[in-house]
Amino acid sequence: MASAVAVTTPDHLFNMRNNFYLGAYQAAINCSDSLPPLSPDESLERDCLVFRSYIALGSYQLVINEIDASAATPLQAVKLLALYLSSPDNKESVISSLKDWLADPAIGNNPILRLIAGTIFMHEQDYNEALKHTNAGGTMDLHVLNVQIFLKMYRSDYAEKQLRIMQQIDEDHSLTQLANAWLDMAVGGAKIQEAYLIFQDFSEKYQMTGLILNGKAVCCMHMGNFDEAETLLLEALNKARCKGSGDFGESGCLQSSPW
Repeated sequence: MASAVAVTTPDHLFNMRNNFYLGAYQAAINCSDSLPPLSPDESLERDCLVFRSYIALGSYQLVINEIDASAATPLQAVKLLALYLSSPDNKESVISSLKDWLADPAIGNNPILRLIAGTIFMHEQDYNEALKHTNAGGTMDLHVLNVQIFLKMYRSDYAEKQLRIMQQIDEDHSLTQLANAWLDMAVGGAKIQEAYLIFQDFSEKYQMTGLILNGKAVCCMHMGNFDEAETLLLEALNKARCKGSGDFGESGCLQSSPW
């Protein structure tokens, strides 16, 4: 009797996605040039990752110019983020458009639209509004954004619940590990060493980025290792200068998260 063999579909976007999550934004863009033929859904996710990477590099106008009115909803949402971050003058109109789209039953539940909404409302420090659109989760990106929002609200208990959900989905996922490190830093004490080891593990496995360097530096400062922290921060600053704004996140600030 022949046994059934499970057929697994290769994740063509894994490396691209992982580079983006860990702050290697140019590497994520470069990955997009060497991908095999993709399905329509994969192509859309690739394009969203490319444009989000350009936003993280501060190339807002490129994104605004490249995404036209005929683009799919997720890409339109990414363009909204670029508009929001490109100028304070755009904030009011962007938030108005965002609310209209979220209220539209045809597109309001799109995961990328909800992710962008959560990101923008988090920047606005309107955490309750952000959670209205992210709290239901559905993707690892949304779960990790929930962790960030709860930590900004000083609710590490809720952040821990989100982390547990992520661990149940994929304990080894880079976003799960990042969420774990951020929570450990928020809790402090003996947890700081655990957070440091997570960033150290990233630095040994993947390309060194500002995100990883900053994470290690924050841990070092918590542990009183200020000389090491200074060395790490200078390295992060040099990387950012070499790349223009290469390891700056979508907030425009040198940071320890990909949003």
